[in-house]
Amino acid sequence: MPERILLVDDDADFLAALARGLSLRGYVVLTAASAEAALALAGAHGPDYAVVDLKLAGASGLDLIPKLREAAPASRILMLTGYASIATAVEAVKRGAANYLAKPAGTAEILRALEAQALTSLATESVQPLSLPRLEWEHIQRVLAEHGGNISATARALKMHRRTLQRKLAKRPVRA
Repeated sequence: MPERILLVDDDADFLAALARGLSLRGYVVLTAASAEAALALAGAHGPDYAVVDLKLAGASGLDLIPKLREAAPASRILMLTGYASIATAVEAVKRGAANYLAKPAGTAEILRALEAQALTSLATESVQPLSLPRLEWEHIQRVLAEHGGNISATARALKMHRRTLQRKLAKRPVRA
């Protein structure tokens, strides 16, 4: 019996392309554009794997992970995001994700991450010292998470002007 994989992403084009790539590799693909639809599919089909985007329309992929764990305890969950940071990777693993991967990621890379035994990319990143701009990015992401994504509260906590913080957040994370 082919393995089932649940894809949760609100980007319809990315979802369709990834679903097609996985289908061609022999997986039964279930797609959901929202957290609610993902939970319904997970409860009904018990997928072997789940790929969850961090930012969903009206919800957070981080909040979805424990709910998916409840609905389908045997599934391996991969957190996929375009806004990668060590803080969110650690949080995703704490909540039950088996691995974490930054976008853009291809089908082969996603499958490797799903089949990996542990979160290896985080372990290799933490061995090398981070650059000062990367440390700043990580700190901002951690404070932002502590304030529930509230930009104004985060700017106050960082003693930074809100617009300056918004400009920093609009940039892609710098390399370590």
